[in-house]
Amino acid sequence: MNLYPLKFKPILKERLWGGTKLKDVLNKSIDSDITGESWELSGVDGDISIVENGSMEGTSLQELIQQDGESLLGNSVVDRFGKDFPILIKFIDAKQDLSIQLHPSDELAKKRHNSFGKTEMWYVMDADPGAKLIVGFNRDVAKEEYVKSLEEGSLESLMNYEEVGEGDTFFINTGKIHAIGAGVLLAEIQQTSDVTYRVFDFNRRDKNGNLRELHTELALDAMDYSKKDDFKVSYSKEQDKVNDMVDCPYFKTNFLDLTATLDQEVATRDSFTIYMCVAGSAEVSNEEGVVGIIKGETVLVPASSNKISIATEGARLLEVTI
Repeated sequence: MNLYPLKFKPILKERLWGGTKLKDVLNKSIDSDITGESWELSGVDGDISIVENGSMEGTSLQELIQQDGESLLGNSVVDRFGKDFPILIKFIDAKQDLSIQLHPSDELAKKRHNSFGKTEMWYVMDADPGAKLIVGFNRDVAKEEYVKSLEEGSLESLMNYEEVGEGDTFFINTGKIHAIGAGVLLAEIQQTSDVTYRVFDFNRRDKNGNLRELHTELALDAMDYSKKDDFKVSYSKEQDKVNDMVDCPYFKTNFLDLTATLDQEVATRDSFTIYMCVAGSAEVSNEEGVVGIIKGETVLVPASSNKISIATEGARLLEVTI
């Protein structure tokens, strides 16, 4: 296949806590006022992304992988993950607080759900004044104390709150209790998994008046009860350079603040490359084609590319590889 840079149709998800920033800030075509997530690139069963540009328009991500997975993903990626797309790319708008939750490790997720675990990172694109994230505990907590706080409704007193602004970046490893707070719009990069253990949901009810399911017992042996300051990502923002952000076993993310064209030789990368545009606009090209992206859009450049060129007069991008 002659694989050009691919854009996919956003998969939009209404959520109890969703709002209108995906429409108002990221220009998504949305009628609902409670859309919480735009899945930009997904290999999750039941939510497989569909190409929206070029000669392959209408083709699913899974079909592309089945036809020529090595060219699309890279040999090393296929060796590790087979024909499963290994990461899930989202934009998230929290008009209300998300539930307090955590995700299981690969080992637990495989045993219980036949799934990957869910290591993830967040890049804050927009935040209302005073908006916060919950990341971890504010001190070491014994399991018994945690259980008692659930029974007494005092879990929030044990949480670590982080006030955030544009550009703040967080790495959420499995087992870390967390929540996105009201007023935050962010880009999320994660393992391909939709396994979440919800432990507290502020006693909210859905449109039918029902409390959402909690996963209290499942979470007990999946949780890290210690206080760790390992979540805030410090990174360079040097213009027109590739700035390292996160490098973990599941994905590598770089920050690009571009004022002019950036050319990269990627023949030895042996991985697809994803660009999430978090500000401005650009044109992304390889040997087979070119596509434009603006703030709130995502493009996948296949592993078969030898060179990637990003033409812009001003754009900030997250670059994601395996």
